[in-house]
Amino acid sequence: MSNSPLPLAEQKPPMKLGTRVTLMVCGVVGAVLLLAWTLWLVQIGHATRDGVKDTALAVARTLADAPEVKRALMLDPHLNIIQPLAQAVRVRNDLLFAVVTDMRGTRYSHPNDRLVGQRFIGDDLGPALAGKENIAVNHGVLAQALRVFTPVYDDNHRQIGVVAIGISLDKVDEEVSQSRRNMLWSGLFSVLVAALGVACLVRVLKRLLLGLEPWEITTLFQHRQAMLQSLKEGVMAVDARGRVSVINHAAQQMLASTPSGQPGDSAGHQALVENLRKVLASGEPLQDRELGCNGRLLLSNIVPVRSQGAVIGAIGTFRDKTEVSQLMQRLDGMVNYVDALRTTSHEFMNKLHVILGLLSMKSYDQLERYVLQTAETYQSDIGALQHQIKSPVVAGFLLGKMNRARECGIRLTIADETQVPDNPNPQQVAVLVTAIGNVIENALDAMRGQQEGEITLLLHYQNGWLSGEVSDDGPGISAEHIGAIFAKGFSTKGENHGVGLFLASQQLGELGGTISVESEPGVYTQFFVHLPWDSERKSA
Repeated sequence: MSNSPLPLAEQKPPMKLGTRVTLMVCGVVGAVLLLAWTLWLVQIGHATRDGVKDTALAVARTLADAPEVKRALMLDPHLNIIQPLAQAVRVRNDLLFAVVTDMRGTRYSHPNDRLVGQRFIGDDLGPALAGKENIAVNHGVLAQALRVFTPVYDDNHRQIGVVAIGISLDKVDEEVSQSRRNMLWSGLFSVLVAALGVACLVRVLKRLLLGLEPWEITTLFQHRQAMLQSLKEGVMAVDARGRVSVINHAAQQMLASTPSGQPGDSAGHQALVENLRKVLASGEPLQDRELGCNGRLLLSNIVPVRSQGAVIGAIGTFRDKTEVSQLMQRLDGMVNYVDALRTTSHEFMNKLHVILGLLSMKSYDQLERYVLQTAETYQSDIGALQHQIKSPVVAGFLLGKMNRARECGIRLTIADETQVPDNPNPQQVAVLVTAIGNVIENALDAMRGQQEGEITLLLHYQNGWLSGEVSDDGPGISAEHIGAIFAKGFSTKGENHGVGLFLASQQLGELGGTISVESEPGVYTQFFVHLPWDSERKSA
């Protein structure tokens, strides 16, 4: 027989929540009621018998204290005084018998008049003749009975007789059965109340669970967990008390480690949690907020979670803007490189047309001068750059920066000593582009408005390390600011700035590199970049 699982359509549907809760609660309530009923059944029998005994004993004591009984026993027991009184007491209290004897055990009352004057049958009378109350179960001339004996004393506290009261055991059993029937009705009423309570509980549970069955909630939870963990964006949520309640794997990875895999600090994590708590307190969302964390620039969106108009939590999603920025920088470098090549191609076609025209006019002297000038220009610009920088991304990036500097009226010069081998490590290339790009952009912004200016870049590779120097003759950096330019948020340009150099410093630090600056206001500013460079030359 095959042990393969049944198809989904053939599987037995799970038990509904209402049925499951009803069975569980009814089972618990039934077990409790059964136990209580059993204990009560045992106790009610004893309690009923004790009640009957106490009633019989009270009747016996009352009859023993009756003045007529005492007077008759002291004067002449044969007077027709005791029998009518005992019979009245028996009938009034629905007793089996009410017997009064003297100290010899002779009866002076009995339900059967013919037995009056005869001796009482049963050894259980003995303790009463000795002055002790006694309770026993015995069979006399009537039926099996519960018998109660109490002595009778005269005014001088001298015993003069005994009162015996008998209650049929059938009557006792009937009393016990009646008590048990009452208990049964109480149990049935308890079951009815429990059933109503279970019905109300099921309705409340269904309302709290939005009408979903447990297996549906489990499925939704599993889908939610799978969805959260499959997201490449980080997701974090806090509850109404500001405690983190949800965090997916992507968020844990971004908040706990650097891009290179090294353990990070908790500053970024705490900053994100604080933003979540701010939204929780204010109820207002925070959109597109940038947050530095472990060398990453996170772009976060945080919104409050509401239920019936009240804020019960906050949830934030964030993604690594650093990766996007790095990809954009690499793409920008390639685009700049392609644009530069396209421009050069057009210029080269124009130059070919000029050469063709000079040949047609047989102006050989001008042709020679024109070709030499064109070769010199190519050698100094594109050819030199391609010869010095083997990485297409870095070369394209620098071509773009040279064009941008030219548009700003600033000359960007690549030093003749520059040598950059190609690098298969995209992270190191991206970090170099980030660092050099931010430094050059800051220099262009600082020199904006100058009549003329020059930025010089020197990149040098040696023993697995790439060193870079970016110098400009701009206004420089004041001494009071130079110590803080790598701090997050510091900028002299106003708000929404001060991130570029901070990220460059962080990313270089994660690779084991460094960035530093020297400046003399009004004279020059020089940045020094140092980072590992995994080139083919290094492996060779």
